[in-house]
Amino acid sequence: MELATKFNKDNTFGAAFAGFAASSICLGVLSTQAYTYFKRYPLDKLFYKYLVRVAKKLIEVADQALIAHAVYTYLVSNWGVVTILIAPPIWSLILQITFGVITGTIVKINFALRVWRFSKQNIWVTGLIILLTFAELGMCRFTVFELPSFRLTSLSKIADMKVVGSLSLGLGMATDAVIAAALCFFLRNLRTGHRKDDSVVNSLIIYAISTGGLTSVISLTTLILYNFMPDNFIFMAFYFVLSKVYANSFLAALNTRRVSRGRGTDAETNTMPTFLMVGKVTQRTVHLDPENQAVSIASSPSD
Repeated sequence: MELATKFNKDNTFGAAFAGFAASSICLGVLSTQAYTYFKRYPLDKLFYKYLVRVAKKLIEVADQALIAHAVYTYLVSNWGVVTILIAPPIWSLILQITFGVITGTIVKINFALRVWRFSKQNIWVTGLIILLTFAELGMCRFTVFELPSFRLTSLSKIADMKVVGSLSLGLGMATDAVIAAALCFFLRNLRTGHRKDDSVVNSLIIYAISTGGLTSVISLTTLILYNFMPDNFIFMAFYFVLSKVYANSFLAALNTRRVSRGRGTDAETNTMPTFLMVGKVTQRTVHLDPENQAVSIASSPSD
């Protein structure tokens, strides 16, 4: 009842609308990235093409439709009805949580595979990332579908889910941090001392820090706002954007493969982009796999 008695349209309905607007912009960016991906990589692996279609056309469009339905219900259909805040939350608002976690899971599993390749199949680090990812997914499913005691009977009781909500957000934030740290650590070991080729590795490290840092910051912001300001919807606005940021980071990872390799396209299936480096003692060729971005260094005696 506290939410209704201390009603402030700016930090409740206004915050929800701002989150919807921001997530709409992120969906537009995602659509642009998907178009760029299919244009640049017409012969890319079917697995990646399928994920792009699922992540963009199905999950994220459905997620945005759920957000739009919830915002329309609260801001248009029930305009001026403050008591809607003490009514059970609309079904689309609850279901949107599940869609957001599914998107994050798909993206994190793909980044875990990236860590697996760059780390030369380090099962411990990769296993930790996968464990944290599925723990977050399991927490979401357990909360939404398995625990009747945690199902909200009113939006004014949203603080009652603080423990499980904070745990889920914390797991997501921890996973992002581990992924970023692991990629930075294993990519750093690929440096050879040659400026041209180290610049490729450095660009990948910067990308890992920026994407992992961005999702971690949004998750942390959502977590802090949810714990200290549960009587408004500002945290909800950040959560609306979070899944779109995950999807955009996945598309950006696919699209920057072309830039990282420096030349060549996926249409040139008979060409393997390489960087040739000749040293005093050895000659190394660095190969960036166009499909999985793994880096392999082959050494041979110098002539």
